[in-house]
Amino acid sequence: MTMDDGTDRTAALSRGLAGYVRAVADAVGVPTEATSFEISDTATAYLGLTRRRSERPGDDLMLIWSERQGWAVAVETMPEEEPMVVAYFAGLDVVPAPAVVARFVTDVVAGRRPGSPRPVFPSERHELARRLADYT
Repeated sequence: MTMDDGTDRTAALSRGLAGYVRAVADAVGVPTEATSFEISDTATAYLGLTRRRSERPGDDLMLIWSERQGWAVAVETMPEEEPMVVAYFAGLDVVPAPAVVARFVTDVVAGRRPGSPRPVFPSERHELARRLADYT
C-alpha cells in the first residue's frame, strides 16, 4: 500500500485524530469515554464537557471539531439536530495545540469569549493526516 492509497491515508488520519482527541480531552479534563470521532466525508470529533456556562447553567455543553470548521463549543442537542454553537475557535489553525483548545473552552465557559464567525478551512486530507501524525 502506498501513501497515495486512500485507505492508507484514512488509517493514518484515524490514528492521528484519535491521538489528537485524546490529547485535547486530557487538556480540557474530559474522560476518554466522553469522546468520539468519525471519519466519513468529513472528519469530526466530539467531547462531552462537564462544565457549564454561568449564564446558562441548565445547558449541557460539548466541544466539537471538524476538519472544515475547527473547534467550537456548542450546546448539546439531539443527535439529529444541528449543534447550537456558542463560539468558534477563531485561530488560523484547524489543529491548534491542546493547551490552546483548553484555554478556549475555559474562556467560553467563563463568558470571556464572544461568538466569532464560523471559520472555513480547506480540506486537504493528506496535509491533515501529516499534521495529526505527531499525536499517534
